[in-house]
Amino acid sequence: MKKKACLIGGLLILFVIITVLVMTNNISNFDDSIYNFIFGLRNNFLDIYFKGVTCCANTITVICLLIVLLLVIKDKYRNVLGITALSTVLTNQILKNIFTRPRPDHLRLVIQGGYSYPSGHAMISIAIYGFLIYYVYHKVKNKTLKIVLIGLLTLLIISIGLSRIYVGVHYPSDILGGYALALLILILVILGVDKYAKDGSK
Repeated sequence: MKKKACLIGGLLILFVIITVLVMTNNISNFDDSIYNFIFGLRNNFLDIYFKGVTCCANTITVICLLIVLLLVIKDKYRNVLGITALSTVLTNQILKNIFTRPRPDHLRLVIQGGYSYPSGHAMISIAIYGFLIYYVYHKVKNKTLKIVLIGLLTLLIISIGLSRIYVGVHYPSDILGGYALALLILILVILGVDKYAKDGSK
């Protein structure tokens, strides 16, 4: 339990630090250096790849995937997924309208409205694909398959974050803040559902 508390505390502190730096505009050098580096990698192949990857966390994709998963997955795992997804979306929308950070305004490869911080795509990728990592870890018995699936899901989460920078609609700090907050939400929901399930079985 102590390790879990440290992880939760660490994620919360990380999100608060990133948020303070973003709101005080003291993270621009970090953002600009990574932003420019990733822009320097642009080519036709990566344009196609990252435009495709970013769609994996688009609204329509996520809704369709969520419906399928909620129909297929049973027991407490369904509760974890549903609560995490709803909490993540609501939290993201509330915070975006509180912080009102403008998006990068140049060299965009896709059309995207709304505010920038924290990244909704980064958060929902943790909520959905991060949940699937948790689900695979507990449900898949074959160790090799488990490692492969977790590796692919982790790569997808990272790629979605990078894609939002690559296509020009988010700063790196938007992604890092989104990851930290969504992972915090996922962990809290898992712990809450586990506690509820244990108390209900007594």
